[in-house]
Amino acid sequence: MMTNKKPDRMTAMKDLIEQVLAELPLYEPETFICSTKGSCIGCPKKLLEMVDGELSYWQSAMARGITPQFDEIRRFGKMCSSVRKGLARNNLLTTPA
Repeated sequence: MMTNKKPDRMTAMKDLIEQVLAELPLYEPETFICSTKGSCIGCPKKLLEMVDGELSYWQSAMARGITPQFDEIRRFGKMCSSVRKGLARNNLLTTPA
């Protein structure tokens, strides 16, 4: 019987970062313009800046050999999921995950 081996923490965080880069419009110009005239639910620009800051931190930390802890991976994933839902509420993404 074959069992799937779970990825180590570095691999798990790298996979999460790749997924975030593929799914969130971090660097799309329309997400940096507050054009909803006060009707936005959470500021998409600020939400994406928060994700970008964490993303940059982890890319840098992992490049220096710092391994994320399980709770840090979970917290980053949860934050990204919440941001994705916020972007969907503001019609910047088609469906929330």
